[in-house]
Amino acid sequence: MGTSSIPLADPVVMRDVIVVGGGCYGTFYAAQLAKAKGRGRAEYRRVVIVDRDTRCQARVALGQAADREFVAREWTDYFCDFLGGGAPAPAGEPRDYIVPSPLMPHLMFEWVLARARARWPGRAIEVAPVPGAPGTPYDRTAPAPHHTRFVSFADWICPTHCIEPAVCPAIGRTRTWEMGDAVRGLADRLRATGEPLHGPALFVCRHHVFGVGTFAVDAVLAGDALVQRVGESGAAA
Repeated sequence: MGTSSIPLADPVVMRDVIVVGGGCYGTFYAAQLAKAKGRGRAEYRRVVIVDRDTRCQARVALGQAADREFVAREWTDYFCDFLGGGAPAPAGEPRDYIVPSPLMPHLMFEWVLARARARWPGRAIEVAPVPGAPGTPYDRTAPAPHHTRFVSFADWICPTHCIEPAVCPAIGRTRTWEMGDAVRGLADRLRATGEPLHGPALFVCRHHVFGVGTFAVDAVLAGDALVQRVGESGAAA
């Protein structure tokens, strides 16, 4: 009797993977990346774990390795240097990725904002609340001066390391929503009403391998480039 097997997908190929935080989440993500590499499901040059604590959980539990590096710095300071000196990966070359922590502040937005203020010190650059509604059941806005908008299609508690499969594990039904589409739709509606709006710049975290979600450094650099391009054009914003 013959046998058959389902062919495995090619391993994911990355260059450097930056893990934000060396606590319980960062330890889990770094361990999963090492496991994926050991099983031939991922290829990368190194994993960099950024935590200000020189004795963080990840360092104690996992230790240094030829392809694992620890950086004891504040996240904001680290990304100021790392992203500030970054450039998009050449076509066909592996890209760098960032593994966010579920509880971290929006470090990428903060970096893009800081870059704009440093680029145009004579301008007033402010954070304003986003008008309109994206159509999500969960929608909350933080007070000034942050105005951070928290939106979600889930009005239930999601599994911590959910990989967002086709069938939602929390409700047992097919996922019919996509946050990127909702944000782009809101942007289109605002533009249609005459709002001076550019973008959006989206840093979308997707499941990459073995329960680890990432977004590409290139996406963050593209967001910064969008702000620079619009700011230098003189267009209303």
